[in-house]
Amino acid sequence: MTSVLIVDDQPLHRLGLRILLESVPETQVAGEAGTGSEAVRRTAELRPDVVLMDIRMPGMDGIEATRQIVASGNRSRVLVLTTFDLDEYAHAALRAGASGFLLKDARPEELLGGIRAVAAGDAIIAPGLTRRLLDAYAGQLPRTAPDGRSTDDAKVRLLTDREREILIAIATGWTNPEIAERLHLSESTVKTHVGRVLAKIGARDRIQAVIYAYDIGLASPNPHLP
Repeated sequence: MTSVLIVDDQPLHRLGLRILLESVPETQVAGEAGTGSEAVRRTAELRPDVVLMDIRMPGMDGIEATRQIVASGNRSRVLVLTTFDLDEYAHAALRAGASGFLLKDARPEELLGGIRAVAAGDAIIAPGLTRRLLDAYAGQLPRTAPDGRSTDDAKVRLLTDREREILIAIATGWTNPEIAERLHLSESTVKTHVGRVLAKIGARDRIQAVIYAYDIGLASPNPHLP
């Protein structure tokens, strides 16, 4: 059973999400919140597995709420629901520590699958969407320190050549099956490498690994990648 906190400033949106989540046996609605500050407080109280986070809310928005929830060390993971797939607010939320985002017009089965994935410790974002999002906003990311060196050389040096290759592939938006096919590895081997990469760079999930790779300049926008 996955417990979910619904955060949205629109009561009708919250009702629709509640009806959907209560229609399947594997999810349970832990509660609701209509503002970012309420989301932070209720997450601390209820400790849900997943927080479905709206972005645009009066007062504290979903970005700051996500940042505070993640910074608190709470085990709850944040799944952002946004209207636009290239929304700069969604990008900021990912950098704040969200485990992914879906569009509000996602099919019910996509949303439920996303909740399951995030609750299991995965990240949910379409590979093509990863590329487009970062292509649009990577120019805002601080890739190097003033002296021109990588902003986090120490963590990069912990990676083997293969792990570095895997990190670049993740940043490109490739799925595990795609990485396995293109690097001629088994999917189980890729999964092992991904786990080691995440542990070494201190990333909670693939999305944070993507952001990290762009931050240090290990990856850059390249719309021509397959």
